[in-house]
Amino acid sequence: MTRWYGLVLMIGSMATAAWAQPSRVAERLDRGVVATPVVAGIAGGGWLVSWRLLGSDPADIRFHVFRDGRRITKQPLAKATAFVDPAGSPQARYTVKPVSGAMSEPALMLPQGYLSIALSPPPGGTTPDGQRYDYTANDASVGDLDGDGRYEIVLKWDPTNSHDNSQAGYTGNVILDAYTLEGRRLWRIDLGRNIRAGAHYTQFLVYDFDGDGRAELACKTADGTVDGTGVVIGDTAADWRSHAGEVPQADRTGAKTLPDGRKVAVLAGRILNGPEYLTVFDGRTGRALDTAPYDPPRGPSDVATMTATWGDGYANRADRFLAGVAYLDGKRPSMIFGRGYYARTAMAAWDFRDGKLAKRWLFDSAAPRQQDYADRGNHQLSIADVDADGRDEVIYGSMAIDDTGRGLWTVPLYHGDAMHVGDLDPARPGLEKWGVHEQVKSNGGIGSALLDARTGEILWSKPAQEDTGRGLAADIDPRHPGAEFWGSNSRDLFDVAGRRIGPAPRVANFAIWWDGDLLRELLDGTTISKWNWTTATETPLLHPADVASNNGTKANPTLQADILGDWREEVIWRAADNRSLRIYVTPYPTDHRLVTLMHDPVYRMGVAWQNVAYNQPPHLGYFPRPAGRTE
Repeated sequence: MTRWYGLVLMIGSMATAAWAQPSRVAERLDRGVVATPVVAGIAGGGWLVSWRLLGSDPADIRFHVFRDGRRITKQPLAKATAFVDPAGSPQARYTVKPVSGAMSEPALMLPQGYLSIALSPPPGGTTPDGQRYDYTANDASVGDLDGDGRYEIVLKWDPTNSHDNSQAGYTGNVILDAYTLEGRRLWRIDLGRNIRAGAHYTQFLVYDFDGDGRAELACKTADGTVDGTGVVIGDTAADWRSHAGEVPQADRTGAKTLPDGRKVAVLAGRILNGPEYLTVFDGRTGRALDTAPYDPPRGPSDVATMTATWGDGYANRADRFLAGVAYLDGKRPSMIFGRGYYARTAMAAWDFRDGKLAKRWLFDSAAPRQQDYADRGNHQLSIADVDADGRDEVIYGSMAIDDTGRGLWTVPLYHGDAMHVGDLDPARPGLEKWGVHEQVKSNGGIGSALLDARTGEILWSKPAQEDTGRGLAADIDPRHPGAEFWGSNSRDLFDVAGRRIGPAPRVANFAIWWDGDLLRELLDGTTISKWNWTTATETPLLHPADVASNNGTKANPTLQADILGDWREEVIWRAADNRSLRIYVTPYPTDHRLVTLMHDPVYRMGVAWQNVAYNQPPHLGYFPRPAGRTE
């Protein structure tokens, strides 16, 4: 393991970590050298070689690039951690070496612009009511599972009959696989029949929780979960699914009308009873290391009690889960596992130390003097040190929980579908939170708002008449300081002060650092586009064939993260036939130099929670500026 050093300095166009007081333990990463052909149309062509600048590197570090053992850089490179070799070829062998330091491992050679990782889809099955299902590759996360300084991939397999919480019906089992970048499957975990499949049920965390230099996997489990070594957790024979019978429950979903006029919710396939667990698995083998009762629990499952507690009686709201990684003590990571956000909201912080799970704290909006935190949650969370005390907070929609487990702030904007937390306005101290909101009839007609992430103060807002389902914050226009903001409640694009600066992009999904400048590009479905701020149009940069996005209309990638090469991000899509993952790398040269984004605390925590419910892109805890730009 290495350490993050809390302050990020901008020197010209170079970002590096300041050697201040040691703070949080972070991942030890290698150089991540990668080489790929330069994008067509760039004068001279050649191959782009790029590599990581680490948070532990000195600010004045310089590099040489070697091809087939011979140095090809005339002078040490002090600007970008990227180099174009006009004489490059697929047969070349590239390495990188600091002027004073060790030679890197050989570069990954990607002549097609992506790394293909072969997958082994799980066999399909049949539900108790005779419905056949298969599997599609779904969301993923990354972590160094074996301690070699390179990331491995943990992939969730989604059965084709997965359901939203609002829908009844059986689902196939949820499967988690681990793969190396070379395509070797390390293990397979079957979460079993007692974990329902759907975007809100299985939030999985991949991170080194015990500080041994290797990442673990943590997620909710149940009776019948089979770990990566074949050992079953709990009661092998238990089946807690509802198979027959109906419960009086007037509700808009999953309901039908009986002959006597009563509306009832059909519960087949739902899981309202039985023990729930939290399990930590070894990243190398998938072996279950420790299991504890899941907290917060669902509580009594009778309709009246569940409705009074969570807002409905059929586990729609009670089984809305969120999860994240947070440095609550400023030094070592803890797990955050939450339950509920439409009405009651509860979350527990867990530590994994010396092979054992231990609960750090429990927050519950049903507790005395915390009722103002009910119905504030989003379909995702964010983790960041919003009060600058060196310890992380949990931003859970229109509310924030301090590192101590106590409420920090709450505002009556209620539930939302998308939010973004980072240094969105570099002229203001601290971080900001941009969000869109669903319950506009209850919050005064506000469809989107920018908040001070430390206090919850509403800096500005925009109106809406109905649910605002999408919203994005990203720096896409260099004419205006800071990020730009837009949402589905308006066709306008706004600056950091909430002023209209023109029409907004058509999409409001993901934003990605892809080409050679410090602006972000637009990622939607299977297309990366550049925003043309003069014509207010989107220019496609990458639209590969035979790949697919995930989660229906959410159209998110399998993962977006800075996995390889320099600070530009990679995007992972699943192949359309679900037989492989493709990790696409940027083919664009750059003159900018930043520390690997994975060594920025806000960004790294964002990658850890990206798979949670309605996926969102990660953001930085600082605002990257080009040379000469000081706002």
